[in-house]
Amino acid sequence: MPGSLYETSNLERGGNNRKKKIEEFSRSSREKLVQSKNKMFSKFTSILQHAVEALAPSLPLQEDFVYHWKGITHYYIETSDDKAPVTDTNIPSHLEQMLDILTQEEAERESGETGPCMEYLLHHKILETLYTLGKADCPPGMKQQVLTFYTKLLAHIRQPLLPHINVHRPVQKLIRLCGDVLAAPTENEEIQFLCIVCAKLKQDPYLVNFFLENKSKRPEIKSPAATEGVMESVLAPDTGQSQADHPGQPQAAAAASTSSPTNNNNTNNYNLVTSLLNLTKSPDGRIVVKACEGLMLLVSLPEPAAARCLTENTDLCELLTDRLVSFYKALPPSMDPLDIETVESVNWGLDVYNLKEDAAVFTGKRALISFLSWLDYCDQLIKEAQKSAAAVMAKAVRERFFVSVMEPQLMQTSEVGILTSTALLNRIVRQVTSEALLQEIVYFLLGEDKEAETAAAIVQNPLRHRLIEHCDHLSDEISIMTLRLFEQLIQKPNQHILHSLVLRSLEERNFLENKPQEEREPLENGQPHDAVDLEEDPLFGDDLSPDSRLSGSDWFGSSPQHSPDHAKSDGKTEVHKIVNSFLCLVPDEAKSSYHVEGTGYDTYLRDAHRQFREFCGICQRWDWRGNPKPLEKCNLDMAFFEGHFLKVLFDRMGRILDQPYDVNLQVTAVLSKLSLLPHPHLHEYLLDPYINLAPGCRSLFSVIVRVVGDLMLRIHRIPDFTPKLLLVRKRLLGLEPEGVTIDHSTLLEGVIVLEEFCKELAAIAFVKYHAAASSSP
Repeated sequence: MPGSLYETSNLERGGNNRKKKIEEFSRSSREKLVQSKNKMFSKFTSILQHAVEALAPSLPLQEDFVYHWKGITHYYIETSDDKAPVTDTNIPSHLEQMLDILTQEEAERESGETGPCMEYLLHHKILETLYTLGKADCPPGMKQQVLTFYTKLLAHIRQPLLPHINVHRPVQKLIRLCGDVLAAPTENEEIQFLCIVCAKLKQDPYLVNFFLENKSKRPEIKSPAATEGVMESVLAPDTGQSQADHPGQPQAAAAASTSSPTNNNNTNNYNLVTSLLNLTKSPDGRIVVKACEGLMLLVSLPEPAAARCLTENTDLCELLTDRLVSFYKALPPSMDPLDIETVESVNWGLDVYNLKEDAAVFTGKRALISFLSWLDYCDQLIKEAQKSAAAVMAKAVRERFFVSVMEPQLMQTSEVGILTSTALLNRIVRQVTSEALLQEIVYFLLGEDKEAETAAAIVQNPLRHRLIEHCDHLSDEISIMTLRLFEQLIQKPNQHILHSLVLRSLEERNFLENKPQEEREPLENGQPHDAVDLEEDPLFGDDLSPDSRLSGSDWFGSSPQHSPDHAKSDGKTEVHKIVNSFLCLVPDEAKSSYHVEGTGYDTYLRDAHRQFREFCGICQRWDWRGNPKPLEKCNLDMAFFEGHFLKVLFDRMGRILDQPYDVNLQVTAVLSKLSLLPHPHLHEYLLDPYINLAPGCRSLFSVIVRVVGDLMLRIHRIPDFTPKLLLVRKRLLGLEPEGVTIDHSTLLEGVIVLEEFCKELAAIAFVKYHAAASSSP
């Protein structure tokens, strides 16, 4: 019947399907059983091996070493399952035993002596064989084991191994395998291996030449047949003679032919740097930090060939600048300058953060810390780098970050953008400590011109001109921030900053009047009745210990240098006259400090003393002569231009009675820093009231004199001037609560700043005189 035939056919097909499934399940079960037996057998063999080793008499080290090496090679002869992970085999145990034997052998021998086990490892090219097995990752996980073996071998063995060709050649090959796959499971072992190689090169920098691979010699690309040949050599019976022992290829000749130093070759691959650069892109922050540490070690190597290869044939400069640009562009377009200035200092690699907490403090804090952290790394890397490499990296940062990214930000017209970018620049300048990077930043900001400034030439450098003009910007915030930037620059240990901003304009002393002595009008400035007896000050009395004096401060000569028309009969009289010239500039009716305790002139002496010592420490290695350049060697006929920077500062100082309090504080802060500098021309121009100025020239003293003249005219127009002045001072000091608005408060605050500034200049003049006198023979 058709129906029954149809049913029979279905039954037969169902029976066949069940039969196939039973056979497949049976085959799968047998395979799993075999794998389970293999694992159990491996574990049993390992246990039995350790038991035998524990019970049997110990073999000589070399025999034991050869036994463990053959235990590894026999695995490849006997195994039929090359997919089982290496952890299921005895290979890790054999490698660990080999390391222990090598360490024990070295400990039992005299320093520097190579034992038979190490000789065996070198002559039989064991490291080369392990590299091949690690590259093939056979069995799975073998690369990880090989990396660990190399790392421990280099770390634990004290004798130098890298000079051996059969060590540095496979090490170089293994380096190429590191970092080639992003987020690889062996990243941790790779970075540990690379860092130990870097540490060894730091100990013996010349060895780095073996790791500069000539580009014309391409790495060998093994065909399957060649790989099989290597495997056959691994599995070949040990004859006791290695390829290195063959007379046709002596080891020394092989080393010379393959890994000789290449000091005069610019076409080298620096694979160690390349692998570390690849690992800096890892998503694991710990790997990134270790890779950066490795790069820090490599850039510090003194070998010229390595430094040249580092900057010319690797992407290190691109890494530094690209990441710096990326972090900068991630910053918000506007930020509070106070947040930028006060955010905690960050050392690269140590910034632990909490996104929620950072966002709660201010928007962009995390991005700012990331930028400052990477800037710190760039700065430290350049600081540690070999001199020529440091110069190249610093130039790259200047061109690819400062010129390309920051300059447009500083030159923009948006006040918010100008304020933010200037605040960031100020923070950058404050943070940078490397000499090479600071030099490039200075050239970026101020240019490289060294000749005297002229009024017509100040616009030739647009960025420098714009920044100095920002010191007198319509926005008080921009003015204050830019003045802070220049105050920060003045305190940096870079001679070009001061030369560019002020010294080149004063070099010829052509601010002095060029007249014969007999044609000059005599100046009379006796000692006022309220002169302060400075020698009685406890800080600067005759009982100063030698340690507290400024050693080597011969910048000022054996006595203060003043204009020829000023009597030099008594040095003490000279300094008293100078000090009191500043103290008596502000008329008594405009003084308010004597009404408030603790605001006298002496309060500035200690600060001036400390700051002057700091400036002397910064400037001591610069070629600043002890005395001013002799007038007969100066070009006094050349037209004097005070320089763009001093011009803006003097203009600001001349408006001190009409400017906000915070602006006045910042202007006087910059001028006081300049006055502290131990340069004879700058001291003469800013702190000597007795110089005869050429017609049309002005000095700091003459600017203040004009301000005081203006003040005298305005005092009489303000009723109750003195009580109001005293009330404003007490409010500024927090001694009086804020109350009713006081008329002319801007002028009154300006008078207070002027009085304090004159006291500060007097203190600076005395401290500098005392330093010169104490250092004279």
